[in-house]
Amino acid sequence: MNHTAEVFQPLQDDDPHTVAGYRLAARLGAGGMGRVYLSHTRGGRPVAIKVVRSELADDQTFRRRFSREIKAARKVKGAYTAELIDADPDATPPWLATLYVPGPSLSAAVARSGPLPVPAVLWLMAGVAEALQAIHDAGIVHRDLKPANVLLADDGPRVIDFGISLAADSTAHTATGTTIGTAQYMAPEQASAGAITAATDVFSLGQTAAFAALGRPLYGDGPAATVLYRIVHSEPDLSGLPERLRDLFARCLAADPGERATPAEIVEWCRRELGRDAGEDTGPAVWREIAGPPVTVPPPVAATGAATAAAPGPTAAHTAPWVPPQGTAPMPWQVAAGPGGPFVPRPPAGPEERKRRRRRTALISAAAVVACGLVILAGSMLLDAAGRGLDRARDAAASAAASKSAAAPESEAAPESASGTPRPAAEGSAAGGEAGSGPEAGDDTSAGRPGAGADSSAAGTTPRAHAYGALLVNSDNSLSLTDGTMREDRKGDIRFDCANASCALESDTSVFTILFGDPGADYEECRRMTADQDAHRLPLAAASAGTEICVRRDNGDIVLFVVQVKSTALPEAAFVTMDTTVWPGVKN
Repeated sequence: MNHTAEVFQPLQDDDPHTVAGYRLAARLGAGGMGRVYLSHTRGGRPVAIKVVRSELADDQTFRRRFSREIKAARKVKGAYTAELIDADPDATPPWLATLYVPGPSLSAAVARSGPLPVPAVLWLMAGVAEALQAIHDAGIVHRDLKPANVLLADDGPRVIDFGISLAADSTAHTATGTTIGTAQYMAPEQASAGAITAATDVFSLGQTAAFAALGRPLYGDGPAATVLYRIVHSEPDLSGLPERLRDLFARCLAADPGERATPAEIVEWCRRELGRDAGEDTGPAVWREIAGPPVTVPPPVAATGAATAAAPGPTAAHTAPWVPPQGTAPMPWQVAAGPGGPFVPRPPAGPEERKRRRRRTALISAAAVVACGLVILAGSMLLDAAGRGLDRARDAAASAAASKSAAAPESEAAPESASGTPRPAAEGSAAGGEAGSGPEAGDDTSAGRPGAGADSSAAGTTPRAHAYGALLVNSDNSLSLTDGTMREDRKGDIRFDCANASCALESDTSVFTILFGDPGADYEECRRMTADQDAHRLPLAAASAGTEICVRRDNGDIVLFVVQVKSTALPEAAFVTMDTTVWPGVKN
């Protein structure tokens, strides 16, 4: 996808026009983390702005990890990486900005032109390996290296999305049933929830380069569980690769992480192979051919009062001016000079200006809170005063009535009927008390009123959720729902068992129910669906990727599992991984 009008999509109605002072010119795409937009620095250099999805932004665990990974990613300064230049993990929503790379992704280039020739594959591996060196030196493991995350500039590859995959991979996406990571490019230890190290990225590099050389994933297509099983339990088939590349690929794809080549060894091997034939000039020439002609990057938005930038239609050489579509509304940063007057662009705020604005906003918010507090206090004082006055009036009336009753003649206090039997006191008289004053009608004591107090305030309250990401359970381990960990024994809350070729989840302390229909279960639905359940074993024959399972623990916790991978073809090696969300302390 190298055509200008295809690369730069016009902004849609639900797209923002600005992000932290960056004016957005076009949409570049969307992925597991969020949407990506084209913008420019104040000096006019193009940047890619990634805006995090709302469901991730609402997860505090994700925000903390995202903040740590951004700090680490700022240290990465590699020739083959898209440098992180700005970010705000505390914004609503969080965002980051990297230098824009004008070139197609490796996946798009292969889809358009087919497999790459050997020199281009060598240049690809050398460039990506050098990028991994810079990333690993900053203490980061990419975890999601794949063809879509390798962009092809005219001078070599660029690795993107480093430093954020760990934050995303550790967050449960129960609303959509998605997770970060692509099955075809995972390492065995990643597929089986093992330890993730720098060698994990090397395995993914081998798979990514094999895709470039073959035009297809090395471990094939199909359901994620099937692909992951091949990765974990089978040797890679290298017979379709060029013979001169097989030794290097075998080193990258070793099952044991300790036996894999290092990024430095890969760079050295590729340079040696490139120099063995026609010299290093052959590689760049082939590389530029693969990357294709450069795209025409749209200019900054509103340089002349223009409205939202939209991608231009196909024109000769794409050199026509960037013209907004007719009827586009003015941008938020444009202010009118007068009624019906021209729009004057306001320059985007820099980091210092954004800090001043945040401080100003915080002061205004604090002042508003104080003002509201004073109003509430004044109202409370007035109501209290009015209540005391009403109480005094009632006391005075009662005292007067008592005095009048004491002074009245006996015949007036209790008139007799014709038969001489005293009449019952009239409704509302002193003998019966004030109408409606008893505890059954009008009692103002909240402790004695049904529905008052803690029970009523708690109604409709959803506990704070704890997201633990994808947890793997098999016949050797178990899951602890208290802290969201995978135990190495069978003493946890949730166990996985395959008896008589029927695999199921089991628990001594929890009951299960499987949900069918549209995804997106929440706390209320799981609480309701498990209220009458008593099954401590849940067969998984009907479960597949995206299936939602609700759990209720004896201690009142409500849990939502979203199945990510179910592998039960071979019972002795069966497992299931599930995104896990726990709402603690709910009493039914």
